[in-house]
Parts: sequence; structure tokens; C-alpha cells
Amino acid sequence: MKAILHCDREWGLGKKNGLMFSLPADMKFFKDTTTGHVVVMGSNTLLSFPGGNPLKNRVNIVLWPGGEPRGDCTVVQSLDELFAALRAYPDDEIYVIGGAMMYRTLLPYCGEVLVTRVDAVGGADVFFPDLDKDERFVLAAVSEPVETGGYTVRFCTYRQKAPLPLPR
Repeated sequence: MKAILHCDREWGLGKKNGLMFSLPADMKFFKDTTTGHVVVMGSNTLLSFPGGNPLKNRVNIVLWPGGEPRGDCTVVQSLDELFAALRAYPDDEIYVIGGAMMYRTLLPYCGEVLVTRVDAVGGADVFFPDLDKDERFVLAAVSEPVETGGYTVRFCTYRQKAPLPLPR
């Protein structure tokens, strides 16, 4: 399983249940990377999308305790139900896409984390763990700087040394 996100210099993820930056190159990377795969999210992430609609051309699985079943995505009520739903897919087809609680919960199972690092501070109210200070992770690749949306970003790949297997 992988996680994919963008964050600022302070590992800030977002504010007021939204993104802090509009980054066309990051949006293209996200779309190109996740299309045709499984995306896993919490209910607030789903509700932050236009119209509260799931992402097109992906299998959308949403952890939403108390959420009603929907025809356009899979809603699960608990972490056990989430793991049961994920068993139907190969680990390398699954991308955790937010929010902060979902990242924290599933990070131990992620073998790879794709991070678009924004060279700015966005005033975040939710944060991702600082992988540069986490001994479980190594920075495996970093791109040259890219200018997008008025910001400089780098596309980084972190690998976890010993991710936990998904509960089967």
C-alpha cells in the first residue's frame, strides 16, 4: 500500500478541510498515479471533493462510521471492514489519499509514501508525520524543483524499511 499527498515545509497537509495550495503539476501527478487504482480515504476527504463525489476512474473506499451506503463508492464503517474491503486488491494498487487521521492510521502499512513537498508554509491546521525524522523511513528519490501554481515543489518518494502487512 502507498500513501500520496502534498505538504508544506512544516509537513502541513491542509486547513479547514481543504488543500492549502493549487498546484497543477501535483494534481496531474496525483491523477496520473492513482487513476485505475484503489483510493482509500476518510469521510471528510470525500466531502471535500466537488459535490462530495468520489474520484472518477478509481475504486473509492471511504471509512465513514455512520455513513450510509452509496452506489458510487464503497463505504465501510470500521477499520476491520476497511481491511476486509482492501483484501480484494493487490497491495501495490492501493493509495491512501487522506485525511490526516487516515494517514496516521494506515501509515504503518504503507511501503511507499509519495510526497509533493511545497517550498512554502501554508498555515495548516492538520499535519503529516515528519518522515525525515522517522527512522522507519528513508528518502529514496527526490525530483529537481518544479514551478507550479506560483510555488516550487519537489516530488519525493519515501520508503518504509519494514511496513506491516495488511491484516488478512
